[in-house]
Amino acid sequence: MDKLLYIAMSGASQTLRAQTATSHNLANANTTGFKADLSEFQSRAVTGPGFASRVYATDASVGWDSSVGSQITTGNPFDVAVQGPGFIAVQDSQGNEAYTRNGDLHVDPNGQLMTASGLQVLGDSGPVSVPPFASASVAPNGTISIVPMGQTPQTISNVGRIKLVNPPSDTVSRSADGLFRTNSGQPADADASTTVASGVLEGSNVDLAGSMVSMIELSRNFDLQIKAMHAAEDDGNASAKLLQTS
Repeated sequence: MDKLLYIAMSGASQTLRAQTATSHNLANANTTGFKADLSEFQSRAVTGPGFASRVYATDASVGWDSSVGSQITTGNPFDVAVQGPGFIAVQDSQGNEAYTRNGDLHVDPNGQLMTASGLQVLGDSGPVSVPPFASASVAPNGTISIVPMGQTPQTISNVGRIKLVNPPSDTVSRSADGLFRTNSGQPADADASTTVASGVLEGSNVDLAGSMVSMIELSRNFDLQIKAMHAAEDDGNASAKLLQTS
């Protein structure tokens, strides 16, 4: 009974971990630039006395889905979507360089180019500043051009360029705050081949239908494990009664 209870308990706990990842994906189905978490069950050998063929399943993260989400046209020149692989460089809350796919940008009252979550967007030489402007545009290479306030449309000034990077996927990881960082902690080099589209946002790449099916399947698996735990308890009680009778 103890072995049955242990295996059922392990299965239930691992199923809850898988449900957590699926729930996180569903919660971010409408988050701009979100990349779905990937997890899978893996077979692990049971150590200790007994046959070496005994195995149980554990849930483990295997990274994130790198596929590009849908393109949402907004018409806002500071809404940018990275085309293909790559990231936008930002400054995190600790002042370090981090990366995001969320191109929902805006200029704050101090003239700083910011993300929707309030992080400064980095350029070739630090945070990007945008002077007061009558109109603005973002080129595919991230260069920001403006018509200064009070000037004619023919007076165009380049005020900075968004830093775009494309480090190998196995050299970056996603942190709990949703930002990507290099495993070495060193800033990635700017990549001239990475481009953005202006007036467009990248939607989440979460597969809603697949995530819902996975949630239902995991819920049924969890119920099965709970029933096995109850069966182990009933068997234990029945054994105790037999011992008392004898």
